[in-house]
Amino acid sequence: MTAEIMKDIKKKIYEHKIYDRVFSLIGVILTFMVLMVLFVLLIDLMRNGVPRLSVSFFTSYPSRFANRAGILSAWVGTILVMTVTAIAAVPIGVAAGIYLEEYARKNWITNLIEINITNLAGVPSIIYGLMALGIFVYQLELGQSILTAGLTLSLLILPIVIVSTREALRTIPIGIREAAQAAGATKWQVVKDHLVPYSAGGVFTGIIIALSRAIGETAPLLTIGALTFIAFLPDSPFMGEFPYISFDWLLSPFTVMPIQMFNWVSRPQIDFHKNAAAAGCVLIFMSIGMNALAMYLRYKYRKKIQW
Repeated sequence: MTAEIMKDIKKKIYEHKIYDRVFSLIGVILTFMVLMVLFVLLIDLMRNGVPRLSVSFFTSYPSRFANRAGILSAWVGTILVMTVTAIAAVPIGVAAGIYLEEYARKNWITNLIEINITNLAGVPSIIYGLMALGIFVYQLELGQSILTAGLTLSLLILPIVIVSTREALRTIPIGIREAAQAAGATKWQVVKDHLVPYSAGGVFTGIIIALSRAIGETAPLLTIGALTFIAFLPDSPFMGEFPYISFDWLLSPFTVMPIQMFNWVSRPQIDFHKNAAAAGCVLIFMSIGMNALAMYLRYKYRKKIQW
């Protein structure tokens, strides 16, 4: 009887191993197919866009002539909008994540907040654009400006920053907290001196991934009235006299890289499509650079941590 049971067990183990191998093989094939599709699309984009890249392409304004058109106003606007987005979203998101994970009491109110934050991370971006149009443009009268765009994208990525901060804090062993508290550290000292430094790599990774998503958004910015053609730059943030810093650029009209690409793709001329491909290459390089920075920061901080 025992021999038959052992034989059945070995048979089931063998069958399960076969299922695991088949599943692994299917996963590898599907992954390879997806990567091949992305590789083909990337090669096609590079083939059309790279020959158009030049110094004049980065230093010229948009034009009705494809060979003279550039992305100067678009990449400057992208940098300014992303600066406002990071300043608005990162401190609030990190602080909210630390509070919810380390300070908030576990009750139905906290659970409700956590569920809403998780759900907000999956809300379509156009919804944020409609909300920003009603609040920032019409109610607060900030206009169709860089400040409005930055605040809109900050609302879009805020749930991602909060969730990534909480996940980074959860990876820290409970022994770190208990050891610090046993040595007489207060709650704030535990968070400031131990939890935040140890989780910094994961937090930075989440922040940069969130910004990488925001840099490619088009729908919310079109909703609040971003310009599709702009032949001037916002006011400079710096001045030649005291107080040397100006905030007038926050209320300037703007455009960004994805919207400039949308404008060129909507035109029938092939040369404008090549310009859009070149702008797409620049945007991909920017996203790859941000993700590479995230990987470097994560590696750097993990290497410094000694559990």
